[in-house]
Amino acid sequence: MPQVIPVAFYSEHDDPVAWERALRAHLPELELRVGGPPEGVVAALAWKPPPGFFAGFRDLRLVVNLGAGVDALVARDDLPPLPISRLNDPGMVKLMCSYVTYAVTRYARDFHLFERAQRAGEWRYIHPRALHTHRVSVLGLGELGGAAAAALAAMGYAVTGWARSPKQIAGVRCLHGEDGFATALAEADTLVMLLPLTPATRGLIGTAELARMPRGANLINVARGALLDEEALLAALRSGHIAEATLDVFQQSPLPAGHPFWAMENVRITPHLASITIPEAAAADVAESIRRVLRGEAPLHQVDPGRGY
Repeated sequence: MPQVIPVAFYSEHDDPVAWERALRAHLPELELRVGGPPEGVVAALAWKPPPGFFAGFRDLRLVVNLGAGVDALVARDDLPPLPISRLNDPGMVKLMCSYVTYAVTRYARDFHLFERAQRAGEWRYIHPRALHTHRVSVLGLGELGGAAAAALAAMGYAVTGWARSPKQIAGVRCLHGEDGFATALAEADTLVMLLPLTPATRGLIGTAELARMPRGANLINVARGALLDEEALLAALRSGHIAEATLDVFQQSPLPAGHPFWAMENVRITPHLASITIPEAAAADVAESIRRVLRGEAPLHQVDPGRGY
């Protein structure tokens, strides 16, 4: 193992000081470079690096994606074929579960309607309904989606999950394939989108898919903005076919001033923070992945660029 291990860092949202402190506890040889020279860098920790970022890194042997989705790293012209590792962070999973269970419960318990009544100065009573009568479909049953579906089921919701391949999650009706996808849409009082962005999922939810959902259903997107046709969602929200939407991701981020979503009472907007990485929770695995590639081994949590996850 070399005396110094140069590692590049790029993220507009993550704190390099926190990452350096967390990684040094497991990798004392670390030399974290933020905007430093590329010579000798063997690994890069990155979140949505700009075009051309990797062009000068001739010694690079590993890229660690500082987030859940790796769509910003695949099919780049500045990144040669080398291992890409995703984070395995229990803290990130817990944050996502907290966001999803809150957003679903806000609709299932009519809290969004009470918020409007309060703004209008109205005392409005809506009799509570049993949680098992609220049907939730979760699209995507990976590390985050599977955990969110399980958390919702544990709360008592009627949960259907859909994934590309068969899954088994306690308390969750797991579907796959085209027929399963159609069923998940048709039986969703609230639809939760937690799929990775791949060529197969880009634009997955459009006019036809929204029309399959029950009139008055709700939609929650905490995955990627490009999964969803925003114009189709706008039309569905305006017609009332989709009653409410909670959106943490958008086709353009930050959401531009003047976008119709800003003025819609039935849309809740958050700035892509449903789940973030906690360096202290992920650092041990990142350090181990770096050590493994330096020994000529595969890193932990390696993604398949062809599949996009």
